[in-house]
Amino acid sequence: MAEQTPRRNEPRLRPAPLLFEPAEVAADPEHFFDLESIDDPRALLARATELTLAFRAAADRAVEFQAMAAAQLADPRRFDRLTPADIAERAEWTEDYAKKMVEFGRDLLSGAEGGHGSADPV
Repeated sequence: MAEQTPRRNEPRLRPAPLLFEPAEVAADPEHFFDLESIDDPRALLARATELTLAFRAAADRAVEFQAMAAAQLADPRRFDRLTPADIAERAEWTEDYAKKMVEFGRDLLSGAEGGHGSADPV
């Protein structure tokens, strides 16, 4: 089962694998990672919880990558740098949130360069 996303100096654990579904099964709106076929409520709770934690870990990691990309795009050393307003428009964020994400991304990037753990998300 996946564990919650670590913060600061805690090691990052990999979430439970999200098994990919065949295209014909994934096209069925009632089908979701084969959960509907699990009859035992204990097994259903365990697998659904595992998927929930895996999705949360994946979402947290994706947000970190968004922040790093925003920081890189806003880098004043880039000749094609973007303003927070431009980043907000591309990511469908508010400008204030884009500014926070740029700062968070800078923290993450400076931690990666210095070998430190990741900062807390915005």
